Amino acid sequence: MRLQLIKIILLLLLLTRLIFSQESDPVTDEDLSVTENSSNSNKNHTPIDVDFLFHYYEQDGDHSAVTGGKGTEELKDIATQIIVNIPLDSVSQLSVSGGMNYYSSASTDNIDRNVSSASADDYRGQFSLDYTRKNLARRDYYGFMAGGSSESDYISVSIGGKWGKEFNDGNNSVDLLGRAFFDKWMIILPDELRIINQDHIETDNRHSYYFSLTYFQILTRRLQSSLTGEFVYQHGLLSTPFHRAFFENSIIPRVEKLPNERFKVPVGLRLHYFLGDKIILRLFYRYYYDSFGIYANTISLEMPLKVDKFFTIYPFYRFHSQIESKYFQEFGEHHLGEDYYTSDFDLSSFHSHKVGFGLRYEPLYNIASLKIPFSGKALSLKSFDLRYANYQREDGLKTFLISTHLALMLF
Repeated sequence: MRLQLIKIILLLLLLTRLIFSQESDPVTDEDLSVTENSSNSNKNHTPIDVDFLFHYYEQDGDHSAVTGGKGTEELKDIATQIIVNIPLDSVSQLSVSGGMNYYSSASTDNIDRNVSSASADDYRGQFSLDYTRKNLARRDYYGFMAGGSSESDYISVSIGGKWGKEFNDGNNSVDLLGRAFFDKWMIILPDELRIINQDHIETDNRHSYYFSLTYFQILTRRLQSSLTGEFVYQHGLLSTPFHRAFFENSIIPRVEKLPNERFKVPVGLRLHYFLGDKIILRLFYRYYYDSFGIYANTISLEMPLKVDKFFTIYPFYRFHSQIESKYFQEFGEHHLGEDYYTSDFDLSSFHSHKVGFGLRYEPLYNIASLKIPFSGKALSLKSFDLRYANYQREDGLKTFLISTHLALMLF
């Protein structure tokens, strides 16, 4: 399956190269006329950016939270998304995004005892709007956003706002962002626990509030930096109703139970160093703490290398280490007197490694383009990205991801 997917993605890359070829046919008078007309038209009409994203994700492991921290974690996910950035005038822009996920999960299939196979599947759809307006005189901007997503067992809506300002001729900037998410669950319990009163589940709502502050600075001609502080506050149903927890000397599980409040405090530092015209070093570090008792450190390195005027490759590596939540225990190790309990290995202590590479194709501006019949418009290729990543966690969880990003411009 993996080999077939890789072949398909490579074929897409080859077709993109052939369709939007740099080695174009000899230019005719008709072509020159179209180009001139398009150029004149662009003076009055800013191009629309259109981004198509696709990914295929696969994982496997043996610590499913659905079955109490022991059991298959097999999952496959296919996702598509389209983002359209529409300039409304010279200072404002509207971004519209929509996407769909389809996944098949063996662990979710174990909510019921009637296990069919790794065929339990579901769909998730999401939609968002983002409006931004700039003030060129003050060199700042503000914006608003709203969105929503839906799956078989939950629905979520969000609203937010943002503001940013540049200083010192663009060498420094500050950005503020705030978002609120309002989620509503459909309570689905493991089938053997549905007749037992779960009085600790007091609500089917979850509210999350996210705030971030980012400071950007150009330190030298070659070095850029940004520092981001974030704060997340959540309250409501923070446990997952169909996660089981098993206890010492007992074969009867309970439904996972976690506090109804949680806050998270990540702080991240990003450095970009330009080694020359063809190599950039991108370094990222993040420290994380939350009220569940998790401490974590993450460091990643990416090194884009421009192979020629059209192609860039960028290998990357990410290391993550965390200390487990005070509410976590492995399968069968919880005590009956505990107030809160979970066997979700996402909340455990572990080290993880993520390694991969990306390939980007960027044609010269306005060369890789196709005319759209009967519309008087043209579609130009801005870039095409192919990305592969492999992830391994200390507890045995293994994943791999193939993703593509096709960036187009309509003018």
